[in-house]
This record gives sequence, C-alpha cells and structure tokens, in this order.
Amino acid sequence: MKVIIAIVVIIILTVGIVWLIDKFVPKKIKPVLNILLWCLIIFLGYITYMSVYREIAFNQLKEKRFAVVIDRLIDIRDSELAYKDVKGTYTDNFDTLIKFVETGKVPITQRRDTLVLDEERTAAFGGVETMKTLTLIDTLSYYSVKDSLFKGSDRYKKMMNVGIGKEGAKFTLKAGKIDEFPVFEASIEKSVILDGQESYLIEKENQVISVDGVNGTSLKVGSMDEVFTKGNWPKSYTNKE
Repeated sequence: MKVIIAIVVIIILTVGIVWLIDKFVPKKIKPVLNILLWCLIIFLGYITYMSVYREIAFNQLKEKRFAVVIDRLIDIRDSELAYKDVKGTYTDNFDTLIKFVETGKVPITQRRDTLVLDEERTAAFGGVETMKTLTLIDTLSYYSVKDSLFKGSDRYKKMMNVGIGKEGAKFTLKAGKIDEFPVFEASIEKSVILDGQESYLIEKENQVISVDGVNGTSLKVGSMDEVFTKGNWPKSYTNKE
C-alpha cells in the first residue's frame, strides 16, 4: 500500500511538472519534455496497476492452495481422532497413522446401567443387602476406519504430503499430553504453501491478523499448547468444519 501511495504521489507531481513546463519552459523544448514526462506517467501508472493486480492474483492463488492444504489437514485430524478412540492417545508418526487407517476398526458401543450387590456396604450394614449401580459398556460391532472416513478413496496413503506449493513438502506431525490429556498438532508453514510467489506478499500474509484470514505463519490443526482439535482457518475456507 505504501508503494502504491508513493507512485500515485509521484504521478500527481509529474502532472504538476508538466503543467509548469507548459507555462514557463520555452516552446522549442516543451515537446521533448512533455513526451518524456507523459512516458513517465504512463510507466508509473502501469507499475501501480501491476502492484494491485499482483496482490489480487496472489490472494486468489492463496485461497486455492490453502483449500487443498486444509482438506488434507482435516483428513489428518479425522484419522487422529479415530486413532485416539481406539488407542487412547494420538500418534506423531504418519506411517503408524496410515497403517491404522488401512486396518483399524472402531468399536460401536452401547452404555447401560445395572444394579448389583454392594458386598462391602452390605457387610457394613450387618447383612442388609445394599445395591449399587454399575455402568456397563457393550461392544455391538465394529466399523472400518478406512471405509468410514475415506469411502473407497486411497488418499489417506499420501496424507503426509502437502501436495501443493514447494515440491516434496510434508506436514509436521506432533503428539503428546497436557495434564494427562492427549494432544496433537499437524502443521505446515505458509511460505511452503506459497512457494514461488513474491517474498513481500508472503511476508505480508505471515503478518495477517484477521477473523477472515489465517492468522500466524502456518496452517495447522490441533495444538500442542492446549486441548484443541480444530484448525486455525476461518469457516470461509471450507464447508467441512
């Protein structure tokens, strides 16, 4: 924005100079100076236009690339949640996660309460029968993680690959615990996603602080700092959230 303002100011000053030349410069020199100055005005106008156009094109490309990455982060998140349902924790290893999706089955359970004799309290009350409630969890059946989450697609086999931006880039996957609560985080730097674009536009994107944008320098899902399994992108980027 500062560059555009500077160029506009220069154009205005150049127009003013053209007017001054027209008023005070000898007629023999005027045509040459006028041509040079108007060429400068046209050139600066072109630069201004391209500055605006580049940013518009960058934002369009950014949204397309972010959408691809977000879809993959959602796949990782859903796979991790299924893994936790079975294993009780998350994994920081993509090979382990992919193998789980390939072969894993998640139980379908049913909770029910039943009354049983509380032997300790019965003994304490001199043989007077005292009952207590137990919650039982029955396993009714199992469902396939692969079929449930990916419905016949094998894209889970490449979930570690960013798939756009810098060639060969892979997500960073972490897992651990916070106060005994399992947590995970999958992330990739914006600079990797936007590889090949103007560095000043990438730096500007890294400084975004907005409810309609992706704040911070990376796209990520989950967190290693809090018990959180959502992504850091706004809902406008996907209908899956």
